[in-house]
Amino acid sequence: MLSLIGFATILAIVILLIRGKVQPMIAMVLIPILGAFVAGFGLKEIGVFFNEGIGTVISVAVMFIFAILFFGVMSDAGLFDPFINKMVAISRGNIIAVSVATVFIAAIAHLDGSGASTFLITIPALLPLYKRLNMNPYLLLLLVAGSAAIMNMIPWAGPLGRTASILDTDVTELWYPLIPIQIIGMVLMIGIAVFLGYREKKKVESRFGKLKGAAALEKTAEEAGADSVYDDEKDASNKNQYARPKLLWVNAIIAIGVIALLVSGIIPAGLAFMIGLGFALPINYPKMNDQTERIKAHASSALTMATIILAAGTFLGILTGTGMLDAIAEDGVKIMPEAVGPYLHLIIGFLGVPLDLLTSTDAYYFGLMPVVEQIASGFGVESVSTVYAMVIGNIVGTFVSPLAPAVWLALGLSGLEMGRHIKYSLPWLWGLSIVLVIIATVIGVI
Repeated sequence: MLSLIGFATILAIVILLIRGKVQPMIAMVLIPILGAFVAGFGLKEIGVFFNEGIGTVISVAVMFIFAILFFGVMSDAGLFDPFINKMVAISRGNIIAVSVATVFIAAIAHLDGSGASTFLITIPALLPLYKRLNMNPYLLLLLVAGSAAIMNMIPWAGPLGRTASILDTDVTELWYPLIPIQIIGMVLMIGIAVFLGYREKKKVESRFGKLKGAAALEKTAEEAGADSVYDDEKDASNKNQYARPKLLWVNAIIAIGVIALLVSGIIPAGLAFMIGLGFALPINYPKMNDQTERIKAHASSALTMATIILAAGTFLGILTGTGMLDAIAEDGVKIMPEAVGPYLHLIIGFLGVPLDLLTSTDAYYFGLMPVVEQIASGFGVESVSTVYAMVIGNIVGTFVSPLAPAVWLALGLSGLEMGRHIKYSLPWLWGLSIVLVIIATVIGVI
């Protein structure tokens, strides 16, 4: 009975999240409480489960708040502008170089872990260049989506924070083994960019001819000196009233210092971002009003993610405290064929990208992952292996899913269609995710 109530609770949450009827926080708080009541637990016991659950995720929530604020301020100050502008300038005039530069630009733009800001930075800057070169704009979406998804494994992005809350582990420790996967993933994305860029170059030359293509490139270069959106660093700074180009190197030192603290693990990740924000705000914005405005500008994103993580703590605390997850695991092991059990995490990993089309990020990580982790552990699979397989297999498809709000923003900015984006990008990103799961298995991450 307990496992049935647990399944019903998780299923109800997943359905609500998929259909987008309520905010994740509402579904992950009210439904588990209702399930606990049905299972015979009282408010006092639920309060204990709540405290235990919140205790497992509070450090992750704190890290999210200050990481989003820190990288938001760094982006406002223009830390990433020179690199992005330089990459666009270098790649101008060569279709293959433009494709490769798109991968690098998207990776840098996604350092704040926000898909929305990544698309806001990359698409307006690169879409005019793609159009001038007669390149397929769906290639732009594919390369940005793939590169940002690989970068999305950073600790302050959503997926790893959700995973850390499920495992009750430090998010930076969870990240360390994924760094080689990120590096390999970026190398593979560059390879995809070169191949697709070469293919796109052939298509452009066959349709428009080399001479016309060359003329278009010359025109692009002439326009770049005037009012192009991808001009030089001064142009970018002028458009951003909060940019601080004179403090570029100071901000770079602060960012490198924070990342060094994260990698070293000397102090908790939340404290590292607190310290970084403590330096970044007064140095870039000495006036109190400006500091308050910058915090307010990014507070919505920071608090939204923090509330989801805290709600997830409530959800997991209740399901664990009531024994629902244990019951699901025990019954799942009983009914699952013994030959399938030890490979369940790999099967889900290989299907991660298409599952992203059916479930939202919250539904995948808070609904499916705890169940798969519990069942796989019953067959002797380590919990960390299960979550790595599910994260690596799923994360690559993050920005091709119609359930990801940032994707709709990207489509709106580019004027493209969701169906064609899925048709163009899904085979490449699904293939990339399968390759990365296999590589992670070979090198021992999974």
